[in-house]
Amino acid sequence: MKIVNLTPHEISVLLPDGTTRKIAPSGKVARVATTTQDAGSLEGIPVVRQTYGAVEGLPEPQEGTVYIVSALVLSAVKALGGRTDVYAPDTGPQSAVRDDQGRIVAVRRLIQAL
Repeated sequence: MKIVNLTPHEISVLLPDGTTRKIAPSGKVARVATTTQDAGSLEGIPVVRQTYGAVEGLPEPQEGTVYIVSALVLSAVKALGGRTDVYAPDTGPQSAVRDDQGRIVAVRRLIQAL
């Protein structure tokens, strides 16, 4: 199985046997198109309304290949009916491994877009 990381970050997965699998970024990034509209301010802080659009940069399904994307892209893919070949790192409290400053250093599992 070929795993293509469509995020800009290396993904570290802590496996059940205690080893870590690192998945390097592919150099291509899947994103959700956004548009913003001025919404005034909140105590002097500028505010915008953001609208999400189409998923960009996600290749068509290819046999034997899966894609890792951000949680936002995964959510957009799910809204379009899902795909069995698209995953995101599970950064929830049960899966994320954090350092002493609370930064995620690994995940224990992936989430599938179904």
